[in-house]
Amino acid sequence: MSDDKPPPRKGMVRPPTRGGDSGRATPARLKTAYGRTPSQQAWLERQINDPFAAEARAKGYRSLAAFKISEIDDKLRLFRPGRRIVDLGCAPGGWIQVAVERGVTDIVGVDLLEVDPIPPARIVQMDFTDPACGPLLIDMLGGAPDVVLSDMAPNTVGHRQTDHLRIVALIEAAAEFAVEVLKPGGSFVAKAFQGGETAEVMAALKTRFTEVRNLKPKASRADSSEVFIAATGFKG
Repeated sequence: MSDDKPPPRKGMVRPPTRGGDSGRATPARLKTAYGRTPSQQAWLERQINDPFAAEARAKGYRSLAAFKISEIDDKLRLFRPGRRIVDLGCAPGGWIQVAVERGVTDIVGVDLLEVDPIPPARIVQMDFTDPACGPLLIDMLGGAPDVVLSDMAPNTVGHRQTDHLRIVALIEAAAEFAVEVLKPGGSFVAKAFQGGETAEVMAALKTRFTEVRNLKPKASRADSSEVFIAATGFKG
């Protein structure tokens, strides 16, 4: 009779639970990093262990960003039936999903990447910095928006200062668009990063909106520099 034991069964990766230390699972690690850079490997491991990412998959959201905009909307009440919304950098569509869930029917989105349809939203694959894009979005929307959202982020080059400047350039472009097209009383929300030289953008927005602040949703990892600029009460 052989003394060899059968190999142990492989268990499924268990997503960590929220709450105290007693409810946390041991962080899972990918078994192989073949063909991936260290940063890609780290990102994938964070996705596996992020409870919001697991919940997003369970609820059918296209990304955990859906929870970020949900938290922001809970504070600012952006998404209401009858409002018009523009979503810049909308791929893969998590923000639009939440807006539609909360009763928005007039919403347009744009991204360089192709985005699967999310009726009744209308989505165009285009470069927002193309001068023709802004007028096209407003024409598709049928009028001035109540809210302009921006989740745009540039492709990084690995040089911190250069990457920050490119991020700020996109925020500035989105803010300029918002100021040009928003209805009086409207709102603007844009993803930014701490240390991203956004002080000038914030100062400019404060001259055009009644309140401007940074928000850090719980769904945004604590170790991430990601924040969201929220400007409400557009003065027109």
